[in-house]
Formats: sequence, structure tokens, C-alpha cells
Amino acid sequence: MAPDAQAADGHTSQSSAVKNQNTQKTIAILMAALDADPLNNGLHAALADVLRDAGDQTGYLAHRIAVETSNLITATASDAGASVEAITAIRSALPLFNLATSYYIRGNYTAALHWFEHTLAIEPDLAIAHQNFAAVLDLLNRPDDAQKHRSRAYTLQRVFVEAAEHAPHRVLILCAGRSSGNVPFDTLLPANTSYRIKYAIDCASEVEDLQLPRYDLVFNAIGEPDVAQPLVKRLETFARRCGCPLLNRPAAVMQTQRHQLPEWLAGLDDVLIPPCMRIDRLPVSHDDLAAQLDAGRVGFPLLLRPLAKHGGEDVSLHQSLDTLWPAVRALNAPCYLTMFRNTRSADGHFRKYRSVFVDRQPFPYHLAIGPQWMVHYFSADMTSHPWKLDEERRFLEDPRAALGERATRALAAIGERLDLDYAGIDFTLLDDGRVLVFEANATMLVHREATDGVLAHKNAYVERIVDAFGQMQAARLRK
Repeated sequence: MAPDAQAADGHTSQSSAVKNQNTQKTIAILMAALDADPLNNGLHAALADVLRDAGDQTGYLAHRIAVETSNLITATASDAGASVEAITAIRSALPLFNLATSYYIRGNYTAALHWFEHTLAIEPDLAIAHQNFAAVLDLLNRPDDAQKHRSRAYTLQRVFVEAAEHAPHRVLILCAGRSSGNVPFDTLLPANTSYRIKYAIDCASEVEDLQLPRYDLVFNAIGEPDVAQPLVKRLETFARRCGCPLLNRPAAVMQTQRHQLPEWLAGLDDVLIPPCMRIDRLPVSHDDLAAQLDAGRVGFPLLLRPLAKHGGEDVSLHQSLDTLWPAVRALNAPCYLTMFRNTRSADGHFRKYRSVFVDRQPFPYHLAIGPQWMVHYFSADMTSHPWKLDEERRFLEDPRAALGERATRALAAIGERLDLDYAGIDFTLLDDGRVLVFEANATMLVHREATDGVLAHKNAYVERIVDAFGQMQAARLRK
């Protein structure tokens, strides 16, 4: 390359770097200004333009939605002859709520958190903002904060209508408002294509059941059986009265309690599920706990797990009563004790497969491979090891070939026995090809990955699950 060409290239690179620095400074200045004046529509419009030029499509769309919402509210209020005070009140928080929600839908949870905080600072009683903020906090692994906002949302409001243009039908989603334990339905029922009516039935009276908006189908999203247990009669009464198809019958959800699952799945060929018992009251002594373990036929090593917990939260492994008794006494709350089985593979790793059942048919969702007995996808460091992703990809592409005939038949049988319209199972394969079940219930998470990330290839398999769920809804409505 000629010297002058090299100089030109260097100058271009330097100019580009300077331009990028200036753009980032402009973004920072506008963001700081918006933090001080979050309702300034001109600032939102200016930031949207800068983010567009910087290639941040998510940020651009989010702030444009805020601008357009604000403009629409102003125009509507003006046409209706509203006072300046009324227009100001209407505009107060909704544009910021839409901004935060846009970030949330597009997976930028940090930005969503930031703008939900602004929304609630301006309008503390906006129930739907508390509800969506709780979902973001859950995704950011802040369950206690999430529950505070969830409780606040359902104290203020029990019914949340999220309309979608051209949605084929209206789905009433039965939720638990006072606790977590709902099916993660945002992926199954996308907000942009599903007409959703979320109903916190545990916070509502039966009279409120009669005042609900029109709906065509009911999805019982209270999928955690320990949360659903005190609501069973209420849910079954609603199911009898609703007069339309209901997905995930309450009685079937209750069969997935950890201590009942071994009996519920008993007799299925090539299925093994470790013994599990539930302790509802603190044993009076070390010897009393030992006697209960003997009666429940649960031996060591075993896992201690609080009720209604998932994701390995507060789970501990115990080799003897010497550590178990102090742990049970310290917990002083109902818990499960499950016999532990070492499932380390010959290569030294542990594997946990997840499949999702839609209308009782299994769909592969993920495979986590890690060096520790407690395997979760987020802690297995999957993306740093191409061989792990290759093995997971083989499972997603052809689960029958990856699992073998015995396990494939076993999974199909488990789906039929669970008899749930939506559920999932975490399991591993034993050396002889049998399925060892870790858990099976309706709260199993599925979500899309970033479209430009290393896991983007998994989205095609998520779409299969979503499509199957949509087809099931249509089929139920045709009956």
C-alpha cells in the first residue's frame, strides 16, 4: 500500500474513533438530562435519533415508543377538551412505562429496570408497572425485591388487560399474585400477538370472577403445586364455572409436588425417580428426624430443599444426620428431603437435560453440562466450551438419536402420565439408557436468546414450542 493511502486509512480510523467517542458523550449527556427530567419529550426524541445513528436499534425503538405514546396521549386528551392539569396527569408515567416495557421485551433488563424506577417514582400506584418491574427483577436474580413489587401490583389491581391487534382469541391467565410460582408465560403467549387478561385470582373474590372481561380460553398459570395447594378449591370452582376450555387442570398440577411425583410416575418403564419426603413440621429431635427418614425410606446422601423453590435456591447436600439435623432446625420451615444419586458421566461431567411438554408431547429445550452435581445452564459455562454446545445442538436437532429409544419412550410416557397441557422435565440419562427424573412440573422456564448472541441457534427450537402451544390453543377452541 502506498504511504499516502496508509496515511488516509489511519486518518479515517482515527476520525471514526473520535466520532464514536463524541456520540457516546452525547448519549451520556442526554441520558443524564433525562434522569433529571424524565418526562421531557424533546430529550427522548433527541436521544432516539442519536441511538439510531449509533446503531442501537433497541434503544432507538424504545425511546421512539415513549415519544409516540406521549404525542398520542396529548392529542387524544386535547381532542377530548381536557384541561392542562388533566393532560399532565395522563402523560405522567405511561410513556416511561412503555419505554421500560420496550426494553424489557427486547431483553435489555438493566435499561428496563432504570426506566421502571423512573415510572414508579412519578406514578407509585401504576399497578402494571409494578407487575412488569417484578418480572425484570426476577430475571436479574432479585426475587425478594420482585415479590415486593408483585404484591404491590396485585393489591392495587387484580385484572390486567394486554390487548393485541389481530390476536385470534382472548386468553385469561390465572396467576398467583401473593407469591411466585407462575408458569413463565411471556414466551408462550407473546404480548405482541396474544390478547392476554392476567388475573391474580388469589387476591380476588369470587364476585370479581363475574366481572372479568370476555375471554375465550383459560390458562391456569399457577404451576408451582406448593403455591397452588391452598388455592385448589378456588381454582376448581372457577374451572367448573368458566364455561370454556381450561389448560393445566388444577388437580393435575397438584400431582407434581416433589414428594408425590415418585408415586405418580411409578410403574413407567425405564423411568427412575429418587424417593422424596416432605416435612411440614420441625422434628422434635435428632432421633425424631432419623425415624421420619426411615419411615419415608429416604437414605443418605440426600438433598434438603425448601418448598416452592427452583433453580437450586437454598438446596444443600447432606451425607449424614450430623449436618442434616442442624440444617433442618435452622430452616425451621416445611421442606423436601430427596435421596441423592450421583449421576456423574464417564467423562467426569454431570448432565441435565430439559424437555418441555406441550399437549403431552416432549420438545427438547436445553442440555446443561457442568463439573458439579448441581447443574444449571447459567452456571455450567456452556458458551466457553464449543464441545458442550455441539452436544447440546445434537440433542436439540435429534433428541431420539441423542437419548436413545428407551429414554425417548420413557419421556413420551411421562408426558402422558403428567397429563398437563404445558409442563417440563429436568432429567439425566443413566448408563443403561434409563431416565432419572430430577423434577417435572408446569413452572419450567423457556425463553428466547439474543438474536446476535452465541446461543441464537436455540431460538428455532423455542419457536417450535411456542408454535405447538399456539396450535394446542386453536385445537381446544375448535372442540
